[in-house]
Amino acid sequence: MQVPDDRRYTTDHEWALAVGDTVRVGITDYAQDALGDVVFVDLPALGSRVEAGGVLGEVESTKSVSEIYAPLAGEVVAVNSALADAPELLNGDPYGEGWITEIAPADPGVLEGLLDAAQYADLISA
Repeated sequence: MQVPDDRRYTTDHEWALAVGDTVRVGITDYAQDALGDVVFVDLPALGSRVEAGGVLGEVESTKSVSEIYAPLAGEVVAVNSALADAPELLNGDPYGEGWITEIAPADPGVLEGLLDAAQYADLISA
């Protein structure tokens, strides 16, 4: 399983990466592997406000439907519209082209409270 060390992670298997003044969010390699083949992604609405731990959207796979949780509070300022036509990007490139949304954080410092790569690797290997 890939666990890039340039981002932070949640115990619900989302990742968060600071990109300028926003935070890009997606699901981890571990999560996409557990889901199986992704067939649909329900993206959050642009301009919507999210709370840390609140539901951002859903990922539907051939195995199940899983909610995506916001790793931090803020406003949704971008969504990866490519996922509408190619949801399989979550399987093929979960840390790159398979990103889900970008959030303008209410408190950028909150990223430091999320798991680092080593902590997340320990979580998924347990």
